[in-house]
Amino acid sequence: MFKKPPSLSTNFALVLVILVGVLSLRAAEKHTLIINGQSTDVPVIFVADHPYVGLEDLAKALNGSVSSSGPVVALSLPVGLADRAPSPPPAQAPALPAPAPTEAAPTQAAPSNPGFSRDFLNAGIEQMSTLREWHTALQTAIETGIPLSEGLLQPYRARATTNLRFALVAATTKADHDGYELLNNVYVNMGKLSDKYVKMRANLTYIAPDSLQNDELNRRIINCGRFLGAMAASGQFSDDGSCH
Repeated sequence: MFKKPPSLSTNFALVLVILVGVLSLRAAEKHTLIINGQSTDVPVIFVADHPYVGLEDLAKALNGSVSSSGPVVALSLPVGLADRAPSPPPAQAPALPAPAPTEAAPTQAAPSNPGFSRDFLNAGIEQMSTLREWHTALQTAIETGIPLSEGLLQPYRARATTNLRFALVAATTKADHDGYELLNNVYVNMGKLSDKYVKMRANLTYIAPDSLQNDELNRRIINCGRFLGAMAASGQFSDDGSCH
């Protein structure tokens, strides 16, 4: 018995499947990202004819790191990365007669401002996140009427103490040590704020749900937290009165 030859509709469906497969392979075509003349494995996608890359993949290709805390995303790159980028050879200048020998002037090292180190920046962001959790726990207890006690807030204080030590160990540059002083200041202020309301509760003093809104120390802590977040994003040390 002879097999029935494929119909025209069957052939058309087969061609359609092959065409879809070819188009899919083309859509998955790999694009190569080249940085300063060096090929990388960073995947590139095109959206509306514009190339995009993942931040974590880009940081890995540049030997950097990505960290985040709340609305802040920090990209840390090795210091002097731009100095290692290849540059085109200088144009050939016409030969000039050698100058007469003169007494060599003493060379002076160019001032450097390396900013925050990668390890300290990560430790600082972790400490800021811990302090924010501590403050949220205190605020929630006051606004909802949960009985305040030292035991309720002790876990947050303990984590903040540990993370502050990690930040001190990670500090290597001048900016790191200056930034640590601000982290320590806001840690001390947060401890004072907690102790104040725990003591009020122990003395059976009425604590209004909106007490923190009118507390000057609380406003300074919040303003300092915002300032530290912006400073971490910049990667450079600066000072603000709210952190003192």
